[in-house]
Amino acid sequence: MIDLDKVKEFTQKQLQGESTGHDFYHGERVANLATKMYLTDNDQANEDSRMVAIIQAGGYLHDTIDEKITPDPAAVVEKIKKLLPAAGFEGLEVKDILFTIQHMSFSANIEHHYQLPLSGQYVQDADRLESLGAIGIARAFTYGGKHGNKIYDPEIKPEKLVSHDQYRNHEETTINHFYEKLFNLEKTMNTPGGKKEAHRRTEYMREFVQEFMDEWNV
Repeated sequence: MIDLDKVKEFTQKQLQGESTGHDFYHGERVANLATKMYLTDNDQANEDSRMVAIIQAGGYLHDTIDEKITPDPAAVVEKIKKLLPAAGFEGLEVKDILFTIQHMSFSANIEHHYQLPLSGQYVQDADRLESLGAIGIARAFTYGGKHGNKIYDPEIKPEKLVSHDQYRNHEETTINHFYEKLFNLEKTMNTPGGKKEAHRRTEYMREFVQEFMDEWNV
């Protein structure tokens, strides 16, 4: 029997105090959205299935090893390797969850696209949907402000992202982030549910940026 409460408790502890939009509630939304899309796409598959538990675990845990959040991702991975069997996950299930959370991030896929297991595709899509729509807008400005980025500066032009290091270290503004990354996420979706929701949220976000630019250029 799988005990997801162990996974939730671990996530809460690891992300305690996180204030850039990668907190426990983000993980919870990713877990729930990924599950909802999986059940919808697969004709309401059994909610008690182990597949759902794998998706939930990946959703909760994915940011606990994020290099933006923890100074030692490898040490957290070792903790998760012990946590998952203790929570009732078996060998291949543990392997899928670990592969997903270590290879699903946007930055990890700039130079090389990783093929995730089906469970991971839903977790990745849900995580990227969290960067879109109203939630995505709020998280973008929260993260940008926390890291000292300007809201917008017409002298700083958007760049084409070609490497992990460039993505992490180039000069950017929050508005540029929409053009460099966020508007491009829709075409990276894996699943039917992810593609549909990404389109809706991206259109909403484009309207916001257009309104922003109209107000900027008074």
